[in-house]
Amino acid sequence: MKRVKEAIGYWTEDMEKGKYFGQGICIAILDSGIILHPDFDRRILEFTDFVGRQKAIYDDSGHGTHVAGILAGSGKMSDGIYQGMAPKSELVVGKVLDQQGNGTIQAVEEGIHWILELKNKRNIRIVNISVGAKPQLNNIEERNLLSAVEMLWDAGLVVVVSAGNYGPKDGTIAIPGSSRKVITVGVTGGSQIVNVHSQKEWNYSGRGPTKQCVVKPDLTAPGTKVISCNGQYTHRWKKPYILKSGTSMATPVVAGAIACLLSKYPDMTNVEVKLRLRESCLKEEKEELGWGKLNMRKLMK
Repeated sequence: MKRVKEAIGYWTEDMEKGKYFGQGICIAILDSGIILHPDFDRRILEFTDFVGRQKAIYDDSGHGTHVAGILAGSGKMSDGIYQGMAPKSELVVGKVLDQQGNGTIQAVEEGIHWILELKNKRNIRIVNISVGAKPQLNNIEERNLLSAVEMLWDAGLVVVVSAGNYGPKDGTIAIPGSSRKVITVGVTGGSQIVNVHSQKEWNYSGRGPTKQCVVKPDLTAPGTKVISCNGQYTHRWKKPYILKSGTSMATPVVAGAIACLLSKYPDMTNVEVKLRLRESCLKEEKEELGWGKLNMRKLMK
């Protein structure tokens, strides 16, 4: 996370003083679940399983725990080295993906309605959906998924979704990342080969235009080889952190940045948040995706 934070200018004066680490902000995550990793302290407020219908909190994939760690991990098990973006925020987690990372439209829709029911009780402000269906989804399923996700946005929630890893060709944006309303996140690097820890990585980020000719993703953030909480840490011989790559990892970087922003400006609407993001992104050479790369220095002004 240190490399991620350096890349986006995370350590502003406000952040150095620990003023706006997501205090008072509740974030909903739809993913593969979450474990009671020490880095989440007592900040997991709700958990519901829309896949196996189990009562106990769990994550048989590890994907959701990794995403949650990037978003809100305290870094307790690493002396703060792998602290997430908004380590004081609270979490509501819906399990909509199975052990293989697959899910149904029905499970996601159920998770969305559950979030809407909890919105006022838990004062949910942000929804992180690092889940995306292939662009070839049939028209009815696509329309249903987009309609459900846009219900969250229309309810005033800031909805942050992944662009998917089906790129870099045009028209490869994942659904619901194709929605005109929500904030869609790709991985920094454009369509170029980028150096990550001295290794060359081809950018896999999904991209538009969508069927409605909307430019997507909206912005990019680091998502390749990110170290975060290990969903297998329930077994004490496992390491507490693990490395993963994908637009799924870039999405909570942006969602966490928004949680910090809302800590500072709690009265901002989701539309105002989206406009602030657009105005504060940095356009870089060879970076042709959306508004540019997330920049915390400009965002938090």
